[in-house]
Amino acid sequence: MGRRRRSARVLLVDDRDRLLLFRSEGENGAPTLWMTPGGGVRRLEPLPRAAARELWEETGLRVAPAALGERVAWTGGHADLGWLDGEFEDSFFFHRVAEHTVDASHWEAHEARTISEHRWWSVAELAATEEFVVPLGLVPLLTDLVAGRRPAAPVRLPWHH
Repeated sequence: MGRRRRSARVLLVDDRDRLLLFRSEGENGAPTLWMTPGGGVRRLEPLPRAAARELWEETGLRVAPAALGERVAWTGGHADLGWLDGEFEDSFFFHRVAEHTVDASHWEAHEARTISEHRWWSVAELAATEEFVVPLGLVPLLTDLVAGRRPAAPVRLPWHH
């Protein structure tokens, strides 16, 4: 029987309008992909708090949950990742930073094992890449966000599994 897993993720954009992504090599048959910082929401943890906690754990950047504002997008569906089979829902928040050097010293063991690199991507690079980047449908959303246009309601992005 499947379980439900919620995650809170952050679209972290620098002052050059580049998005931070991590390259995950995958485990247990999961594909290699580029993904935003973020991860699982703890029991009874509000989404903005989870996103801020995950951002600190994965990048070393401390942000108050309120500074993330409302979520800008979400995606979800069924997946069998080997380590968990069930329903997933990923919520995305948007945050700008002047610049930031990633600090990986707070990574969990599975992150240190599977994340091989990080990179700041421009919208043009994301639009042109043939690499697997999640969430799907990121380019139109990111184009609006870097132009200062936040959606009135969270945008539903296509599920990637």
